[in-house]
Amino acid sequence: MSSTEEIIGRSDIDDLEAILSITNKDVDAVAHEVEDNAHAIFTWDYERSRPALGKLYEKAKSSQWNAQTDLPWETPVDQEAVVLANVMANGGFDGGVDVSGTPLEKWGDKEWIEFGVQSQNWTLSQFMHGEQGALLCTAKIVESVPWVDAKYYASTQVMDEARHMEVFAKYLDEKLSGHYPINAHLRLLLDDIISDSRWDMTYLGMQIMVEGLALAAFGFIHQMTTEPLLKKLLRYVMADEARHVAFGVLSLKEYYGELSATELRERQEFAFEAAVRMRDRFLQQEVWDRMGIDPKIAVPLVLQAPERPVFQAMLFSKIVPNCKKLGLLDAADGWLRHRFEDLGVIQFEDWTDTGEEYESLDEVAKDRAAAAASA
Repeated sequence: MSSTEEIIGRSDIDDLEAILSITNKDVDAVAHEVEDNAHAIFTWDYERSRPALGKLYEKAKSSQWNAQTDLPWETPVDQEAVVLANVMANGGFDGGVDVSGTPLEKWGDKEWIEFGVQSQNWTLSQFMHGEQGALLCTAKIVESVPWVDAKYYASTQVMDEARHMEVFAKYLDEKLSGHYPINAHLRLLLDDIISDSRWDMTYLGMQIMVEGLALAAFGFIHQMTTEPLLKKLLRYVMADEARHVAFGVLSLKEYYGELSATELRERQEFAFEAAVRMRDRFLQQEVWDRMGIDPKIAVPLVLQAPERPVFQAMLFSKIVPNCKKLGLLDAADGWLRHRFEDLGVIQFEDWTDTGEEYESLDEVAKDRAAAAASA
């Protein structure tokens, strides 16, 4: 059993100085190598013995979409106009925070608009990097999971993740104004997930934690943005992501029922580490650096925004009920439950888990049905 400091490198999960001290030192690198310690497993048992995964596989095959032709790329995107529209729809530039006595006090509309532009670039860049992480992890699942039904489904997710990388890169290149390197907290987490030799840890880290948070984040941005192309892009990506998270829930529920208390505690600690690293990455310290503002000054102000606790908590609205479905909340005397209480997210435990709701989130199927009905 590990301490909080051993798991995340600090004893206080809210130690802002420690969080901001983690930075990406390889911002100019074009490649990053991680040791992949998994075995490739062949299975000679081709019997389709897991109906829930078989159903998910059929849904994945019928809901594939083409990033180049199924989105309205002709839609013009004026990035500054989008920033202004989003600001007007969501409450003003400074979020109701008192910036008196700080460098932000001198900011006018020009600086706040530029911050909004850079924030868009940063957010979509991190999604793009995360999708590449998902691509590598799902390819690893194809290799390492011992069940043929899981191999079938995971192969469809490899295609999904390639499409997501493609679509975010295209949107950044053609509609926005620049990329950001991967955030250091996100890279640490992806490195941990890929380097772990146990196939179920790849599932837990990527399918449950990273994809679960992404599903919630995409939903939040879809609700907040006024830009129609991005709205449709996110609807389609979310349809895929819901299946991905359901894949993790349906697979791990069976496997975790067979693990010992010690093995479950290891999974709880891994889930906690992933939760903290994903929360920390949303502080956008790289954007403040690019704007010439010390993140140690700016980030505490951001955290004072009235809507920040709600946004931060909502990111975990998919993760917590899925962890409960897997039995991770209350194993080991409720260790993970207490950690989620510390993070302020336990209130989502009784929300619907993604293994039950993924079909209702299939926006691709909805659009095709509507088009067929109007033809």
